[in-house]
Amino acid sequence: MARPKAFDTDQALDAAIGVFREHGFEGTSADMLVTAMKIGRQSLYDTFGDKWRLYCAAVSRYCENEVLAHRAALRQGRRAIDGLAAMIERVEAEADQACLGVGSICEFGRSRDALTNIHTAADRLLSSVLVEQIRQAKTEGDVAEGIDPDAGARFLTAHIAAIRIAARGGASPEALASLGQLALRALR
Repeated sequence: MARPKAFDTDQALDAAIGVFREHGFEGTSADMLVTAMKIGRQSLYDTFGDKWRLYCAAVSRYCENEVLAHRAALRQGRRAIDGLAAMIERVEAEADQACLGVGSICEFGRSRDALTNIHTAADRLLSSVLVEQIRQAKTEGDVAEGIDPDAGARFLTAHIAAIRIAARGGASPEALASLGQLALRALR
């Protein structure tokens, strides 16, 4: 008879996310994972399969949580542009923490189908809400008439990654704030 799990799978996965955020896939060892996750090596393999499947599960969960956080930020304020500003400000405020989404793209690009599928699904979800938010901001007169909402959404997504990479490279909070302000100004 199999023993019941003596750990919370979600907590263990969140701990793995923290390790992968900081060290990437290649820089993370099984010992680092079991220490952070507070589980035995066999439990890691029994529950998550192998390091790659754990990494994919971590990236998937991280991306889902980020999309949810972006969507929540977009609902802030009276006007659509207020939500866009809140989303950018959220990114600036948390940019000192490594981004597993950006990190996984930088580490693997599109070389692994499982990871590409995770990124594509997250991008689709975020892009759809950004496009609608930009359309609404245009309707409210806060985004220039000549801005294509699809192009604007791609620009903001790329700019979010740029803010996170700049932070990882040591940019000051003031520099990150100016990058965020420029992103919003570009839409006007």
